[in-house]
Amino acid sequence: MILDQAQVNRLFLPETYAEGVPYGLFRELRSTAPVCRVEEPPVGNWPAGPGYWAVLRHADVKYVLRTPELFSSHLGATQIRDPDSAADLDFARTMMLNQDPPDHSRLRRIVAGAFTPRAVRELTTAIERRAGELVDAVRPLGEADFVQLAADLPVWTLARMMGVPEQDRQLLVDWANRVIGYQDAEYAHSSTADPARLSEAGRAALAHRPATLTSPDGRPVNPRSRAALADMFAYAHALAERPAPGSVLARMREGGLGVEEFETMFFLFAVAGNETLRNGLPGGLATLLAHPDQYRLLCGRPELTASAVEEMLRFWPPVLDFRRTATRDVELAGRLIRRGDKVVVHHASANRDEAVFPDPDRFDITRTPNDHLGFGDGPHFCLGAQLARMQMRVMIRHVVEGLPGLEVAVGGPLPRLVSNFQNGLKTLPIRWRPGGG
Repeated sequence: MILDQAQVNRLFLPETYAEGVPYGLFRELRSTAPVCRVEEPPVGNWPAGPGYWAVLRHADVKYVLRTPELFSSHLGATQIRDPDSAADLDFARTMMLNQDPPDHSRLRRIVAGAFTPRAVRELTTAIERRAGELVDAVRPLGEADFVQLAADLPVWTLARMMGVPEQDRQLLVDWANRVIGYQDAEYAHSSTADPARLSEAGRAALAHRPATLTSPDGRPVNPRSRAALADMFAYAHALAERPAPGSVLARMREGGLGVEEFETMFFLFAVAGNETLRNGLPGGLATLLAHPDQYRLLCGRPELTASAVEEMLRFWPPVLDFRRTATRDVELAGRLIRRGDKVVVHHASANRDEAVFPDPDRFDITRTPNDHLGFGDGPHFCLGAQLARMQMRVMIRHVVEGLPGLEVAVGGPLPRLVSNFQNGLKTLPIRWRPGGG
């Protein structure tokens, strides 16, 4: 099959992923054009971009992620869309996610202590208790929306680690919705926090929220810019005045971060620390329930939970792609990439690469080895990967053991997030036998 440019451009369009990850397109391109040129046509009010190189094979994705001297996170940041201005790019570059070694390494060391195996073990008991409480609360009902149920755990964990008061947790949800879901009209203007329930710092932060996210020339304001997130940063500074001892926020303050470095580090935790699991848990459970034989296997063999979680992350990667920028002319899979070109690695495609995963479209909770790229690779391998894995294992186990006879409560396709970056479900109605029989 020869694909025309319009078909290839579907890799960029957010509405493509609202219908499902285009695994068939990925498969065809891995065999015919594993590094291919993708155009960036206008999307809604967002202007066209210059285009980029899509990298689709597992080995090539790994190579790009492991070679920051050739493929930089810093030059153009890590989102497909270019920042709107030089000032926006400069601000984005202060974020750990958008830096290369050695600067990236310095920032990572400041907060790495919160994610050591010992630190994760110390959180496990509290997370076990919280997951059990969440499942116990819905068990008598016989049905729930698992997207809402699962979303509580990462936000609760994140708030605990950062020292965010319980009454302000919903602010974390709103900020994540606005940043990650900006391509989806249902999420772009999220404002669900009740001012009456917020702390004094939370209410004060709302006063800094931009009244509009449209610039004077009619173009949208970048949702990841400093201007669009003025309320988040006002809150971060207020909270940092009296950080909870031992919290991630205290580590940031003690680490000697500059003002913008502090703001972007708070941004990274408040959003990335929430969204990966918020998407991974519902996607993983939906995948499990779509394969009844694997669900039954896990029910009978709970010791497979860890392996099942790895296969869920392969089959439903929470993050679809990340961008790099070429630091010099370089050849990849026979294509000449010029200095300054955008390069976008597609984790979702790499996780179905036939050269690495036998029968890659088969969901198999016993799969081993499982070298998936659900958490990336190289120097930017997800700092919170072990914490995310632990939360997924705990929640999946509580759900499978505590909600017997589990099944999806609706037929047909599940509503998905409109995004070319995050692989998310909007709802996942589930039901079970409330009596346990």
